[in-house]
Amino acid sequence: MKTNNTFLKILYDWGIPIVVAVIVYIIITKLLFFNIKVPTSSMYPTIKPGDRIVTTVVHNVSKLKRGDIIVFYSREKKERMAKRLIGLPGDVVDIKRDGSVYINGKKLNEPYVKNQIKENEIYFGIHLGEYKVPEGHYFFLGDNRANSWDSRYWKNPYIDGKDIIGKARFVFFPFSRFGKLK
Repeated sequence: MKTNNTFLKILYDWGIPIVVAVIVYIIITKLLFFNIKVPTSSMYPTIKPGDRIVTTVVHNVSKLKRGDIIVFYSREKKERMAKRLIGLPGDVVDIKRDGSVYINGKKLNEPYVKNQIKENEIYFGIHLGEYKVPEGHYFFLGDNRANSWDSRYWKNPYIDGKDIIGKARFVFFPFSRFGKLK
């Protein structure tokens, strides 16, 4: 009889707090925020390889804005990725030979871009031209344009809104880079 009471006491003392902690963790990461570790330099210098980023869960994709850094699931690459949102549903994104990007005929100001294509220089394999973003889909580019596997290279250059997971907010590690993302 005493063994039964000991087991119940252990279950009560340890089991219930562990179950509650797991439930709280699931609620937080599915409804509020999560973190990611960035493996590549495609978003350099905004985000560096190895940075840990706090990301808020996106519940309404219609509130996303051009220029936001978004975390989404790539069905083609079968992984989560973080890129800059460039094209919204219905936009025409035109990437010119000099690397400039036009949205619906208006040049996009991109002060965050690193390694932009220089005039009369073409990086191997870059896909130039127009992209018409379908309804419910989005077009993404990395800030390090010369070294980013992004919409320009994917078989399907558009990410479905249902595959958008979160919006990157700030770097929390390494501590020397702690701060809000712009």
